[in-house]
Amino acid sequence: MPGDRAPRALSRQCERPPPRWLALGRPVPAPARLALGAASFLATLAAYAWLAGRDGVNSALAPTLASIGRATADALGSAELWLDVRYSFLRVTAGFAAAALLAVPLGVLAGAFRSIAALIEPPTEFLRYVPVPALIPLVMIAAGIGEGAKVLLVFLGTFFQLLLMTADEVRRVPAPLLQVSQSLGATRREIVWRVLAPAALPGIWSALRMCNGWAWSYVVVAELVAATEGLGFRVLRFYRFIQTPSIYAYLVVLGAIGLGLDWAFGAAHRRLFRWARGRDA
Repeated sequence: MPGDRAPRALSRQCERPPPRWLALGRPVPAPARLALGAASFLATLAAYAWLAGRDGVNSALAPTLASIGRATADALGSAELWLDVRYSFLRVTAGFAAAALLAVPLGVLAGAFRSIAALIEPPTEFLRYVPVPALIPLVMIAAGIGEGAKVLLVFLGTFFQLLLMTADEVRRVPAPLLQVSQSLGATRREIVWRVLAPAALPGIWSALRMCNGWAWSYVVVAELVAATEGLGFRVLRFYRFIQTPSIYAYLVVLGAIGLGLDWAFGAAHRRLFRWARGRDA
């Protein structure tokens, strides 16, 4: 009979808790996170060293770690590298700052008002799928091959993405905040700029952090086409002379710059938005 049926045995997953390191959603302690990251980095280096030492591997594609280390040391000791870093950093900063100053306010308005979103989001969605390298000929026709063209490419590469990400963050603001502000008599302008924008600011900051990384990829692409200095220009020059260790050295520098900027954005997020503990970077 149905009532006499023996209860089904619990699944293996229900009989015992999952392993500590594989528990879903459980945060990893900071020391363990650092150890795992270091182990991953060392494993990558070991795999590359093994590959570079194999017979039949093209040394022009995979030079030894020793040659890359020497090229990196030489680059760090030369004034040429720091000049390239300076030019690339200024181009990224100018284009990224211009994109942020325009995209963030527009994104806040698009997230707050459906009518504005319906007006500006369709063309933005279309343009964000246009590859930035495909725009290089048009940018060169419009702005020449000077600094303005490189800054414009960074702007185009980050503006559309940042606008849409900002609008999404504003829409994630809890509705009770709007209801409370309306019940207290706040005007629409006050609700947008004193309730919605501050509440969405932690997420907007995370979007800025992500777009800054994209900006560096776009400036390198711009410098590959028309430049006489910059990290991207130097990588292309090393390629022409098959100086692969120097290419890897500059890639190491680019990665270090990216990690440093990402750390700075994350540290600023934790310091500025301590009240948003659930959204820490």
